[in-house]
Amino acid sequence: MTEERKFGVFPRDVLTSMDGLTALRKMISGELPSPPIFETLGFTITGAGPGEAVFAGVPGYRHYNPIGTVHAGFAATLLDSCVACAVHSTLASGETYTTLELKLNLVRPLTDRTGNVRAEGKVIHRGRSIATAEGRLVDADGKLYAHATTTCMVFAAKPE
Repeated sequence: MTEERKFGVFPRDVLTSMDGLTALRKMISGELPSPPIFETLGFTITGAGPGEAVFAGVPGYRHYNPIGTVHAGFAATLLDSCVACAVHSTLASGETYTTLELKLNLVRPLTDRTGNVRAEGKVIHRGRSIATAEGRLVDADGKLYAHATTTCMVFAAKPE
C-alpha cells in the first residue's frame, strides 16, 4: 500500500515557529504538506541540507509544448524550487523570503525520453537581507539540461 501524499501550503505558524531546514525536512518526511505544484507537475523534493535542496521529477508528454519538447516551464519550476529552497534551508525561526530574480539557461531540450531529472540547488551567499543561490538540472548520468541563479530577499515573517 502506498502512502497518500498531502498537498497544501505551510500553515502560517510554521513560518514563525521553526527554522527553514526543519520545515523542509518535515515536508520531505510527510509531516508537513507538499506544495500543490508538486502534484501539478509531478515532481518532489528529495533532499535538503544547510544551504542545499534537491528536487526530482520525470519530464513526460503531459509537459510538452506545441513544438514537441517539454515546456521550459518544467525546467524553470524545478530550478526555481531547488534554488529557493536552498535559501529556505538557511532561514532562522521567524524569517521568510521572496524571490527577487530568477535567471535560467536552457542548454538542451527535455523530452519524454529523458528519464528522471534532478535539480540541485546551493546557496552562494547568505547575507542579512539578500541571499543568492545557483542550481543545475541534470539527468541520471549527470548530463546538464539547464542551470539557474536566483536572488532572494530575506525578512522577518509578519505575525498573523
